[in-house]
Amino acid sequence: MKKKSEMKVSRALVLGGAGFIGSHLTEALIADGVEVTVLDDLSVGKRDNVPGRAAFVQACVGDTAAVRAAADGCEVVFHLAAKVSIRHSIKTFIEDARINLMGTLGAIKGSSEAGAKKFIFASSMAVYDDSPSPSPISEEYPTDPVSPYGLSKLAAERYCLLLAESLGLETVILRYFNTYGRGQTFTPYVGVITIFINQLLSGRSPTIFGDGEQQRDFIHVSDVVNATLLAMRADCPGEVFNVGTGSATSINRIAALLADRIRPGQAPQYTEPAEGELRYSVADITKARRLLGFDPAVTIESRLNEVIEWNRRA
Repeated sequence: MKKKSEMKVSRALVLGGAGFIGSHLTEALIADGVEVTVLDDLSVGKRDNVPGRAAFVQACVGDTAAVRAAADGCEVVFHLAAKVSIRHSIKTFIEDARINLMGTLGAIKGSSEAGAKKFIFASSMAVYDDSPSPSPISEEYPTDPVSPYGLSKLAAERYCLLLAESLGLETVILRYFNTYGRGQTFTPYVGVITIFINQLLSGRSPTIFGDGEQQRDFIHVSDVVNATLLAMRADCPGEVFNVGTGSATSINRIAALLADRIRPGQAPQYTEPAEGELRYSVADITKARRLLGFDPAVTIESRLNEVIEWNRRA
């Protein structure tokens, strides 16, 4: 493995830090002794998700002045604020582009003006073209998104990388695959594990779009946070990394695992395939292992009960 240069961080800004992944990242940064400011418009995230030791600013990520003020004195800005909805983005493509693309431009400009040194952008597996098989795909796989969400994320990636040098920012792109864990807000569009849990807890069958044999790379939020912290510390300007496990799991398998734990014997119901979704999406994480030292630690079976119990109490 390549020897990494450790970056010392005392202050950080987490854009979208009241959301699912952002709040977990904020907790981990604070535990690591970093002073954290969270900026979030609370359109999806919740104020209660922000740890008490973090400063909080309620503002839109595209508000350059607000980002600049919040990033003052911060070495690193983590940009996790986004409108996350692959299926729904087909109907809301203007809002999707406004938040995911224009919001990113405001964020990177404000971060640069504040004097931040590093900008870590949370992208998505949705930037890739569909794969013909569930074999893991590397960062070199064709980026030809099949949804407006994926397109907005890809455009934002390219702006970040294009502008990084002129803005004086070390930029790193992290392509998160299907993240799950406690704290994920239930919506009809995002997070199939959370959706299935809520359907089963309410006595309904999990609804599967298509035949259920589509394969995904499900990664626990703790592993996503670990990869993000490794990217913060590493000397890897301009690099793009897949953040997944390298293992494929079918939607049918997820439905069966959850039904066994919540309502044994409950069969799923099937409906038409969803527009804009990939058939196969599994990460090759060779590059993240080599340059970041990333090694996912969580298997999907080991943490499902935790997620189910959190949703029972939510």
